[in-house]
Formats: sequence, C-alpha cells, structure tokens
Amino acid sequence: MKLYQMVIKDVLRRKRRVAYAALGVVVSVMTVVGILTVAHAAQARIYNQLEKYGPNLIVMPAISNLDLRLGDLMLATLTIGENYIPVEKLRHIRQITDDEIRRGLGINNEGNIATIAPKLYTNTKVNGMPVMVVGIEPQEESKIKPWWRVRDGDYLNAPDQALVGAMAAELLKLEVGDMIMLTDGNDVAVTGILEETGSNDDYLIFIPIQRAQQAFGKQGMVSSVDIRALCNACPVETITDRINQNIPGVRAVAVKQVAEGEMGMMEKLSKFMLALAGITLVVGLFGVLNTMISSVHERVKDIGIMRAVGASHGQIIKIFIYEAIIIGILGGIVGYIAGTLLAYIIGPLIFEGIAIAYVPQYLLISLMVAVLVAVVAAVYPAFRATQVKVADSFRAL
Repeated sequence: MKLYQMVIKDVLRRKRRVAYAALGVVVSVMTVVGILTVAHAAQARIYNQLEKYGPNLIVMPAISNLDLRLGDLMLATLTIGENYIPVEKLRHIRQITDDEIRRGLGINNEGNIATIAPKLYTNTKVNGMPVMVVGIEPQEESKIKPWWRVRDGDYLNAPDQALVGAMAAELLKLEVGDMIMLTDGNDVAVTGILEETGSNDDYLIFIPIQRAQQAFGKQGMVSSVDIRALCNACPVETITDRINQNIPGVRAVAVKQVAEGEMGMMEKLSKFMLALAGITLVVGLFGVLNTMISSVHERVKDIGIMRAVGASHGQIIKIFIYEAIIIGILGGIVGYIAGTLLAYIIGPLIFEGIAIAYVPQYLLISLMVAVLVAVVAAVYPAFRATQVKVADSFRAL
C-alpha cells in the first residue's frame, strides 16, 4: 500500500477528529474570505462609479469658516466669502479645463471639450412645504448625469418647465402638467418626473438656470459648477490646481480625490479586520495542532509498528503532512463557500446598497492559506511522531 493511500484510509477511519481539525481552518478562512469579498465589492463600487460618471470636478465658492472666541469660549462661527460664483468666471473655468485636456491628451480640438454644468440652488415653498429648487443647464446636466431617467412626462425643453425628483413629486403630490409657483408672477409647469435614483436628486425640483436666476433675483450668479472631463485619462488634478491658482473666489475639488480618500479609509478598515482574521488563523492553527498531537498519542502503536518494519523519519513526517494537506483542502473549500455566504449577509449591513459577488480568485487564496495553516500546525506533531520508540508501541498493545 502506498503512503498516500494509507493516509486517505486513516482519514476516512477518523472522520470526526479530522472534521474537528478542519473546522478551525474553516472558521479562519471564512473570516478572511468574507472580509476580502466585502472589501472587493466596496472598492469595485467606487471604481465603477468613477468609470461610469467620469473624473468629475466640482467648483464651489471659496468660502471659509472663522471661529469667534472669547478666551476659551466659542461664541459663533462666521462664514467668510461670497456664496455665489459670477457667471463671467465660467468662461475662464472652461478655458483652463479644455486647455489642460488638450495638453494632457495631445489633441488640437478647438471646440468645447469638457462638459460644464452650472447650478443655482435656492430654497422656496411649494404647496406649503419647503423644497430646494435647482437651476440647471438642461443639456449639460443630462451629460453630467447619464443615469437620469424620466419616469413620467418629458425632459426639460422650455424655460417655463420643471423636472421633479421622485420623492419630491410624491411628498408634494405633483403630477405632470401641474403648475408650481416659485415666486409672485413666476410659475413653471411640471414637464417630467424622474425615476428614483437613491440620491439627493430625488428630493429636488429642477428648472432652467436662467429662469431660476430671474425668479429668485440671482441674475449672473451660480452656486456651483460640475465639470465632466473627456475621459478617465484626463489630468483632473492638474485642472483642479490651475483653477484654484488662477481664478480667485472659487475652490475646485476633484471627485476622484474624494473617492480615493474614501478608499483609503476603507483600506484601513480592511486591514484592521484582516488583523482580526489573522487572530482566527492562529486559533485555527492551534486547533489543528491539538488534533495532530492527539493523533500522535492515539497512533503510538501504528507508528511503532511502522518504525519496526523500517519506516524512515521522513515517511512518518510525510504521513502527517499529507493528512494536514487534506485537512487544509477541505477547510479551504468549505471556508471559501462559508466566507462568500458571510459576505452576502454582512456586506449590505456595512455598506448600504452594495452588490456582493463571489470572487473565484479567492478560492485559490483560501486553499493556500488553509493548507499553509494546516501544514505549519502539523510540523511539531510530525516531529513528535518521529520520536516514538518501538518499545512504546508494544506497551500500547
């Protein structure tokens, strides 16, 4: 009988003890795979958003907060700076953005390249309820937000029309064709209602920006500017720096940089969780170690007989290593399945709305980790087994 056949036969004979040893590996691998799968899904969600919506920039008024103190007593916070951006600066913003894209991509296109979408935010009341009205450039906004879908009616195509978010329409009881009074003498008709997006857009009312400026007395002013560059390879950070350095009174922020900051926090959380998973790996290692040591005591007779018939130290060590590999493979496969199921359960609890998907590559990682833990745990018991004397085996008879 070959050595591996002897090991398989012995494992089948001692199924319960092998299962106990594999359970420790399963728990360890399950924890690691669960954490890695959730982190992978969260990172994929951020990157998918960046790929779908492009490396956007947001330009806002350069305001700052000044704390008013009396000694150690905080009295108030004073906001310094203008709350609006003059529309004259939009031309300069576009010029910088398009020039940097041309320079970064090595193109000579003389037309407009980036999408520049200004916004004007104002608070008002509709049907007695407070609501925010957002003035937009309809065509530019549709390029910035390609995920928008009109549920009822049509998209904005006239100055006296309004597009209503899904939740705003429900709360304000608005339907296509209803009239909305913004201010005295300034009415708009609901031309469409958006599908629910899961964002703040669901609670807003959108009208053409020129109408918003006229109705609320904000001629020549915008609250912020969304910029969508041409491609993911565009020099977003360079555009941001040039806008901040050359246009006073505004502050540009790269959405990609914000996302990378969020990714950094997620990576720190993942490292912390993996550290906890490392503790479970150590616990699993000791579980296998304990089982293997017990196996040595139980098999003193068998080991002694093998020594008596000429088995070498290397062959005895191989028996325990082969057994550890079997335990590792079983623990890795079951741990991978359990870890993936765990990710499906805890993923949505940690990150709302996240889409968990199994990662086939983690099966190989699971097997490698499980086999490594099991083999490391088997080294000492295997060495102990080589020290069993033939005389000890006869006492066990």
